[in-house]
Amino acid sequence: MKTESNTDQITALYCRLSQEDMHAGESLSIENQRLMLKDYAEKNGFRNCQYYIDDGYSGTDNTVIVKDQSRLGRDHLETDRLMELVFPAYDVRFIAVTDNVDSANGFNEMSGIKNLFNDMYARDCSKKIRAVQRAKGERGERVGTTTPYGYMKDENKHLVPNPETAPVVKRIFEMSAEGKGVRKICDILTAEEVLTPSAYAARKSGKQKTSSPYRWSLKTVREMLKNRIYCGDTVNFSTYTKSYKLKKTLKNEPENMLIFEDTHEAIISRKLFDVVQKHYEGRKKSDKFGETDKYAGFLYCAECGSKLYLHRARTLDPKKNNLDDIVLRYLRQVVGYARDKSDEFYAMAMANGEVEAQKQFKENEKLRSEYESKISQLDNAMQLLFMDRSNGKITDERYDILSANFEKEQYELKSKLNALDASSVSESLSTTPSSTQRYAGSLPRY
Repeated sequence: MKTESNTDQITALYCRLSQEDMHAGESLSIENQRLMLKDYAEKNGFRNCQYYIDDGYSGTDNTVIVKDQSRLGRDHLETDRLMELVFPAYDVRFIAVTDNVDSANGFNEMSGIKNLFNDMYARDCSKKIRAVQRAKGERGERVGTTTPYGYMKDENKHLVPNPETAPVVKRIFEMSAEGKGVRKICDILTAEEVLTPSAYAARKSGKQKTSSPYRWSLKTVREMLKNRIYCGDTVNFSTYTKSYKLKKTLKNEPENMLIFEDTHEAIISRKLFDVVQKHYEGRKKSDKFGETDKYAGFLYCAECGSKLYLHRARTLDPKKNNLDDIVLRYLRQVVGYARDKSDEFYAMAMANGEVEAQKQFKENEKLRSEYESKISQLDNAMQLLFMDRSNGKITDERYDILSANFEKEQYELKSKLNALDASSVSESLSTTPSSTQRYAGSLPRY
């Protein structure tokens, strides 16, 4: 416990404002949370208070005080880990004011249940938000919040070309259609000191300028040249997240995207956009000679990892293009090794398979532990729910709804656990990888 004499220690007062709190009014504002925590700290003798407001710091130096457990987190697994493992390991006292939780007095079973309810609330909010976004996207409204470079919003929140940046976008497409590569385009824009999209946005918002305001990146230009928004189209659901707990966005499959044409004023013509797209289409298509490179998409530079492309030149002696000979030589080497030293070849393949099997086993064990923990927590939640109904704290109708939701979630978790066990058995029966592929993967790269 922190005393007044421990002046070198601090008390962390953590305030957080989530989006749903903003709709709840002033009662959940940052300032009210600050005053509540300050009043509690003063009345209970906590000194040297430091405020942490939505900045990612938990204040693990001594004591952490929050308004309630949901301020610490709404992922019940992570919140339980902090409260029951991390904080005790570092002798951190945790207090949730309105939940009447103080780790100095120990936690009760309701603490874990409250974390589970907070998690379920966050999940429910996420489902509702996703449903609203899905409905907007299906109506053809833009679901993205960032205004694309080259555009600005008018008084009706509609996209219109930005007179400052739209000419830059048009010029980039024109240079690409003329045959200039992405690197060349970047060099030209950098040499002419054209502000990059991030630098332009920083200047408009009055934020600190970037260190390299004119250095255009290859990725930025490539993404612009592929973006259909510049020819007047709206593309929704181009990315997605696997879960509301995972912030990483993934690229969606084309069939899962929704495209609405001519939804706003275009910066470039559709004809110009199509010309650029044909230029950057996959290299597996036939060239002007009607031939398709059989190595397209399979060759990469061993030094930088970049793709290698077929290069034709009239002065190049075809006999010097010995890639076919290299591939054939190593194929024969693999087949010969497998035939002449089958035991060694099999042992090597099995060793590689064991490594992958061990990796998969660890991942499965992690998932199994997570599923079993959730199932156990749901068991406790249903027991407490039954007690609440018996004591008259909730109605029979409310009990039926909540218990049905718990049982459904538990059934889904048990199904996942059974599927995980079944896959583990299947993998244990077949851990040998493709021998030729394993051996070939260890050959030198050219």
